[in-house]
Amino acid sequence: MLWKTTEYSGWGNALTATGDIARPERAATLARILDETPAPAFGNRRSYGDAALNDGGRAIDMTRLDKIIGFDPDTGVVEAEAGVTLTTLMRLFAHRGWVPAVVPGTGFATVGGAIAQDVHGKNHHAEGSFGNHVKSISLFTNGKRVTASPTRNKALFRATMGGVGQTGVILSAKLQMKPTPGTAMQVTETRLADWNDQIDALTSSTATYVVSWIDAQAKGDKMGRGILEEAELTSADAPAPDRAKSVPVNMSLFSNGLFARVFNEGYFRRVPATGRSSVKRLEEFFFPLDKIRNVNRLYGKKGFHQFQCVVPLDAIDVLEEMMHKVSRSGLASPLAVLKRMGPDRAGMMSFPMEGYTLAVDFPNRARATKLIAELERMTAQAGGRLYLAKDSLAHGDAIKAMYPDWSDWAAEVAKADPDRTMVTDMVRRLKLRG
Repeated sequence: MLWKTTEYSGWGNALTATGDIARPERAATLARILDETPAPAFGNRRSYGDAALNDGGRAIDMTRLDKIIGFDPDTGVVEAEAGVTLTTLMRLFAHRGWVPAVVPGTGFATVGGAIAQDVHGKNHHAEGSFGNHVKSISLFTNGKRVTASPTRNKALFRATMGGVGQTGVILSAKLQMKPTPGTAMQVTETRLADWNDQIDALTSSTATYVVSWIDAQAKGDKMGRGILEEAELTSADAPAPDRAKSVPVNMSLFSNGLFARVFNEGYFRRVPATGRSSVKRLEEFFFPLDKIRNVNRLYGKKGFHQFQCVVPLDAIDVLEEMMHKVSRSGLASPLAVLKRMGPDRAGMMSFPMEGYTLAVDFPNRARATKLIAELERMTAQAGGRLYLAKDSLAHGDAIKAMYPDWSDWAAEVAKADPDRTMVTDMVRRLKLRG
C-alpha cells in the first residue's frame, strides 16, 4: 500500500500536521496496513482541532471505506462502513422512511468520526447522543478484528464511544435509524430578545429538535438575543434544493468584528418579530452550512478556534457571565449557538451532560486565545465539560478533571492499544494516555 506525504488540518485550520497518509478501499487492505504499520484513523476531519492529526507520523484516511453493508427496511437497522457520511445515510434512506437518529451540524461527518466523538445533535435532550443508537461496532484492535456492543465486550464499546479513536480503527457499525414520515422538517423560528428569553425558550420547548442561534456581538440589554428554531419531521413536500455555493479562497470576513455585527443584525431581522413557520429540506435544517463548501475559509489563512462547553442546569448564571465576556470582547464570529442537553451519554469520554451547551467560533488571534482560556477556566469551576471534537487549546489536567470516567477509559485503551499506535496530536497535547 502506497503512503503519500501530506499536509493536512482539522476543520478549524488553526492546527496542521504533516505525515504519511494511506487511503484503503477494502477491509482486507486496511487489515494489512494495520498488521504492517498500525496508525490512527480519521474520516473527513470535521473535528475542529487536532483530534484527527498525527504530525510526523502516519495516519489512515477512511473515506474510501464508504459502503453500505446491509439494511433492514422493517427495523431501520443499517450496517455501514466507517467512511460513510451521515448525509449519505439521510439521502439514501429518508425516502424509505428512515433517517439517522442523531446528527451533528454537518452531514460530512463520517460514521466512524461520529462514533469516535459520540456526536450530539439538536435532539439530544430528547434522544441522546449518536452512540446511544449504535447497536454494534466492528473494529481492529490490538491486532485483531473484534465486535463490540452494549452487551458484548461492553467496556471496549463504552471506551470507543467518544473515545477519540484510541481503542483501534473502526471498520463498520450497525446503527438504529429512526422513522420519518417524509423528507422534510416543519420548522418554527422565534425571535428572542435577550438572554432570559433564550433560557426560558429552551427550557419550555417541547419540540423534538431545538437549537438557538445567539447574536454573540449584542451587548447590554440585548445580550443573548437570537433566534430559536424548533422542528419536527414531517410528510410535507420538501422545497427544491438551492444551488450549492463555495468559498473559493481564504478571506477573513468572519474574523472581522464589523462584518460580524452587520451580519448578525441582518440575520436577526430576517425572522419577523411575530415569528414564522416553514417547511425545509432535511439537509437544510440539519446541515445549514454544508450548502456552502469550504465555509471555514471565511476565517482567513490563520483559521479559527471553536469554544464549546456544557454546564449543569444549576450553573446557568456562569454561562450567562461567559456570554457577557464574549459579547464585550467583540471577537465572536456570527456562528454561535445554544442548546439544551439531556443526561444521556454513550461512552466513558462522551461530552454530554444534562445542562446547556454553548458553542462560539473565534478567529485564531492572541486575544481570542486568552478569552477562550478564561472561558475554559469558568467551565471547569462550574463543573462543566469541554467538547473534544471542538477543542484545540485546552490542557490535559483540566480535561481529565472534567471527565469522571477518564481513568477507566485510559485503562481500557491501554489494553486495546498497548503499543500506543493510535496516539494522535490531541492525545499527546492533553496527555490523555499518561
